[in-house]
Amino acid sequence: MGQRDPRVDDYIATLVVWQQDVARQVRELLHEADPDVAETIKRRVQPYFVLEGNIAALLGTKTHLNVFVYDPIAPDPTGLINQGHGNLTARSIQIHEGDALEDAALVALFRAVIANNRAGGWRTLGGR
Repeated sequence: MGQRDPRVDDYIATLVVWQQDVARQVRELLHEADPDVAETIKRRVQPYFVLEGNIAALLGTKTHLNVFVYDPIAPDPTGLINQGHGNLTARSIQIHEGDALEDAALVALFRAVIANNRAGGWRTLGGR
């Protein structure tokens, strides 16, 4: 079973209210994608979600919440990813206040990253 890290709660509490709500929703969707997802803090404060490799990370900014997706080859058929196309290691989803989350599409994306991680990682599967 995956683990929740109270430091992720601490990080989320520092965000503005709408970002807190979105971050909590993304966190729940990551755990829904696979109950073995674990949480940790890297780079001193940034929440990461891992399972046999990085899946995603959260970063609040002044204008949006970034969800970094650590797999440049996982399919994104609904076009959730709106930043970092062509990036060698990660792409991101910038979520702005009022944006609606596509829960099913996010879970599918996270499951694709997890499947690639379990198969040896995107680099092994033909990534750059």
